[in-house]
This record gives sequence, C-alpha cells and structure tokens, in this order.
Amino acid sequence: METSSILLQESLLLIWNNRNAAERLSIMGKIYAPDITFFENDKGQPFIGFESINNLIEKLQQNWSPDFEFTITETPKSNHNVQHISWNLGIPGEEPIAIGMDVAIVESGKIKFLYLFLNNK
Repeated sequence: METSSILLQESLLLIWNNRNAAERLSIMGKIYAPDITFFENDKGQPFIGFESINNLIEKLQQNWSPDFEFTITETPKSNHNVQHISWNLGIPGEEPIAIGMDVAIVESGKIKFLYLFLNNK
C-alpha cells in the first residue's frame, strides 16, 4: 500500500501534469477513490469523480503553455491519513505563474478528498 505522501505526489506529477486524458483516467483509478471530491476553492462547488476532475484538468491545460508543469517545492508531509504538498506551476526554470499547496485526505489507500490552496503572488 502506498503512503499518502506518495499518492499526493503522484496526483500532481502523474495526473495533473499529464496531457493525455485517457492516461489520466487510467492513473486516477490507482490514486483516487472512485468518489474523490476535489475542492478548488471556497466559492465553487466541488468536483466529484474521475470524469469531473479529468474535464477540469483538460479545461485548465487548454489555457496553459505546453511547457507548463507542476513541480514539487518541498518534501511532502503526512500525518496519519492527511497529507500536504507544496508546488509551483509554470515553465521549469522560469518564474511560476501559480504557487500553492494541496491537502489530501486518504481513505483505504486512495485519495478521497483533495483541497487546493493558492498562494497570492
């Protein structure tokens, strides 16, 4: 069984960085619970399930340069079933366009809840 820190790291690097929708869906099944709930912010409704999150990623990536990717900025931290990871988004080696962190709640070895926190630049 993977630790929650590995799951959240793989969520960013293998799912959110992936430009292939079919591959993302396949990988989601290994990392996310089928009814995963992603909270993008406090104002909007959460995204629930693989298809919903996959569609969100597709929409976001259409607005990004093909060179954009998430990079992890510090070692992920875990406390039981809660995990935190900090990241940058942008072209590696250049000023990031976004800085943030994700917090995940892991149940039965998969991410069940995922929360995004953006840092103001």
